[in-house]
Amino acid sequence: MENKDKKIESLEKVMSDTNAVVENPEEAAGEPKSLKKEIFSWVRLIALAVLIAFFINTVIIVNASVPSESMRPTIEDPARLIAFRLSYLFSEPERFDVIVFNSPDEDSRTRYVKRVIGLPGESVEIVNGLIFINGSTEPLDEWYLYEAPASWSLTPHFSVIPEGHFFVLGDNRNHSRDSRGLGMNPWNNLYVPEGNIMGRAIFTYFPRIGVIR
Repeated sequence: MENKDKKIESLEKVMSDTNAVVENPEEAAGEPKSLKKEIFSWVRLIALAVLIAFFINTVIIVNASVPSESMRPTIEDPARLIAFRLSYLFSEPERFDVIVFNSPDEDSRTRYVKRVIGLPGESVEIVNGLIFINGSTEPLDEWYLYEAPASWSLTPHFSVIPEGHFFVLGDNRNHSRDSRGLGMNPWNNLYVPEGNIMGRAIFTYFPRIGVIR
């Protein structure tokens, strides 16, 4: 009787172990499955981060550079900056805004950073380096200039800005390619179409952090 009880007990143990294997197949191969889950989790996280960065860089901000001295002293060269794409979602650029825009020349993919001086429909006259808007007797107060106009910056200029376009200049007036069409390799199209404007420059982050005004 005792031997029979031991046999029954042994049989029950074997059946119990078998059921454990059937009911918990993950325990036998638990480590590989856990590793797959970990890898999938990281891949999903990286993909999400890439999508968020892409969205921010194409919808919200512009990451641009100023490799020349044309915007001194406002932006030192070389510099990298951030512009806000949504600045003009519900309004148009204003005079003195510093903007990032695609070249007004259709055959160029160059981005520029300049200051808005003339608005659509206005007349701009430059005399001895001073700027007069719409025939005003008082020149613009340009507090941001790097130095007094000299050399070819003293060339007289007069133009009427087409609708939907803007007249832009660099703060370092003596060393800037801009809407005056002066200097070496000037723009063929002197006015920046509104559709070329990518955003308003907000701050620099390299080589130093600073607000752009």
